[in-house]
Amino acid sequence: MLAKRGLDTLQNISDYHKVFCFPVINYYRNVGFDFDKESFHDIAKEYVSIYYADKSGNCMLHNNAKTVLDSICRNGNVQVVLSASEINYLRRQVSEFDIMGYFDEVLGLSDIYAKSKIDIGLDYMMRKNVSNAILIGDTHHDYEVAKALGVDCVLVPNGHQSKEALLACNVPVLDDISCVCGYLSGEFYYEK
Repeated sequence: MLAKRGLDTLQNISDYHKVFCFPVINYYRNVGFDFDKESFHDIAKEYVSIYYADKSGNCMLHNNAKTVLDSICRNGNVQVVLSASEINYLRRQVSEFDIMGYFDEVLGLSDIYAKSKIDIGLDYMMRKNVSNAILIGDTHHDYEVAKALGVDCVLVPNGHQSKEALLACNVPVLDDISCVCGYLSGEFYYEK
């Protein structure tokens, strides 16, 4: 999409980590989209159509993700997906990876604009009377969501933002998803 518009493309994951943010409209601004020339609505629709059409396997589970989900489940913990993705696509992705059974609910947005998931999280917590939870995420926004929900936060730098960016949140930052079980059991060192 950037090349099509004559904009500089992101060369690597480090470039992506430097500019990614929520709300996603600001990410689009950071990479050079001009909303005086095109609407965010049109750009978001274009991105989503490309993203949804990509069946190349670019989106995969992290190594050991199913092992971690299984371990958390065996320990009797309730798991929920809380995402800024559109809910129907999110459910399709979770189903395709054959992990739906691990989750009490899969929660996403009603549109494609990836604004915030705070209201969805608050609604779930009130409906289920949740008083104690840990949000495991990969962005500064996940930290913001955890604060708004009044829950603990653990971040993993294998997604949208770098470890350095996540350390600025001053919460535990694990090296990768496989460290979650050790963290939850209190047997794992993390940076903060």
